[in-house]
Amino acid sequence: MFVRTKSSGTYQYLQIVQNERLDGRVRQRVVATLGRLDILEAKGQIDGLVRSCARFAQKVSVLDGYQRQALPAAETVKIGPPLVFGRLWQELHLPEILNTLLAGRRYGFAVERAIFLTVLHRLMVSGSDRAAEQWCRDYAIDGVQALRLHHLYRAMAWLGEALGADQQAGCTGFAPRCVKDRIEEALFARHQTLFSGLDLVFFDTTSIYFEGEGGETIGRHGHSKDHRPDLKQMVVGVVIDGAGRPICCELWPGNTTDVKTLLPIVDRLRRRFHIERICVVADRGMISKQTIAQLGRSTPQTHFILGARLHLVKEVRQIVLSDSGSYEQVYGPKRSSKDPSPLAVKEVRVGSHRYVVCRNADQAKKDRDDRQAIVAHLRAQLKQGDKSLVGNRGYRKYLKTSPSSRRFEIDEEKIQAQEPYDGVWVLQTDLELSAKEVALRYKELWRVEQIFRTIKSILGNRPIYHKVDATIRGHVFCSFLALVLLKELQTRMERRGWHCEWNRLKADLDTLQEVTVPAAGEPFVIRTQTRGLAGRAIQAVGVALGPAVRAVSEEES
Repeated sequence: MFVRTKSSGTYQYLQIVQNERLDGRVRQRVVATLGRLDILEAKGQIDGLVRSCARFAQKVSVLDGYQRQALPAAETVKIGPPLVFGRLWQELHLPEILNTLLAGRRYGFAVERAIFLTVLHRLMVSGSDRAAEQWCRDYAIDGVQALRLHHLYRAMAWLGEALGADQQAGCTGFAPRCVKDRIEEALFARHQTLFSGLDLVFFDTTSIYFEGEGGETIGRHGHSKDHRPDLKQMVVGVVIDGAGRPICCELWPGNTTDVKTLLPIVDRLRRRFHIERICVVADRGMISKQTIAQLGRSTPQTHFILGARLHLVKEVRQIVLSDSGSYEQVYGPKRSSKDPSPLAVKEVRVGSHRYVVCRNADQAKKDRDDRQAIVAHLRAQLKQGDKSLVGNRGYRKYLKTSPSSRRFEIDEEKIQAQEPYDGVWVLQTDLELSAKEVALRYKELWRVEQIFRTIKSILGNRPIYHKVDATIRGHVFCSFLALVLLKELQTRMERRGWHCEWNRLKADLDTLQEVTVPAAGEPFVIRTQTRGLAGRAIQAVGVALGPAVRAVSEEES
């Protein structure tokens, strides 16, 4: 049965109607006419009728009472993040992988649940593991009720625990093989068909500093990408495949330089994942003459696309950038915000070295405008005195000291010398792909750098309180697992044409809650409605939501 309106002359009447099937056809039978719609609305009789009927529909009555704030909430828990990421956790077979490796270990608590809790906390809040124990009380996460802070620490220590001496083959020399390495290898083996192949891998590093000592050996002073050279740090390297999926992470002492890490990582990839063809795409910090030479001599050969340092490599600065050859246009000027950035390329060969020069016209204009603005401001500042300019690097590179007055003045030659670099980057490669294909492959590294910005936010969990190397490695590896889950969710949403910003999606997932309310002496659970992007995420992972209202089961009570 349902309610409909029936017009008669200038008036509308409210009727209760029932569908009936007669002689194979569906007909509507009027059960009752309730009256003229305008009169019923004026007297407020419709709302009263609905509430009266709701008494005979217990769940509707409970929902109505809650919405009218007539029923107080006894308990509220968030269910969105555990639903979505719990499904992904299961479908990536992480519980099975972890429990297989835990076989024979008698920890006395649910280690897999402790790791999932830490990973979910890292996704939603970040922060130290100390906060996770309190944070989880607001979420409906199965199997974590008995976990305490020391359980989380012991789980982290297991993840970062060094393997036995008989399992150290292939370690980089900067760090031992650990339990987390076996998890990465098992993940890759189980989901290899999901990967596009490791013909193309992206490698980049970041650093995390410690407020304290930073473990026994992993915390070291080194080049700080966080501009905190006063603090000890560790270096985190992440390898990502051509589809943007995280493959593995490497954790080294903070004094390990980028240039030393590329070759050991290539060798580790071959040993760990049994792959033959590799093309490494890396940024300018990874390149050196020795690195390139050794990549070419590797067996089988490892191909490369490496960014060249424009100012520091003499061959690039003096020969490649001065080449007079014409550019080939890949992408023209942008006509809308969704269009790719302008790109033009040309190939330059210097002996056996192959370079691809890339130019972005929009970036070139921005670089030129920025430089002109700096120089204009600099001229104005020089008229007022030059003492305030000494410590500003942006100013200093355009200044020189006048031999006669011993004061700063504009260096016009330096300004002109910067023009060839506007909007330009140079790649060195041994691939015989077209210049366009080389440039587009390298541009994928920028997408990887966006992923690294996500990593930095997920890894933004300072201060790290752990004091043991194994626990520190496990702590950071949970951030890597968080990245694996996040990338899997984004991939599934993008397949449906849904592109979303993570912070918005995270906030929408947090609004999906279950509220327990007492009604007629019995507890009921009310599920709130999905908001914004949460519904899309739930559809993308294929998880089913429960009813909007349900009675509390005996197990729950």
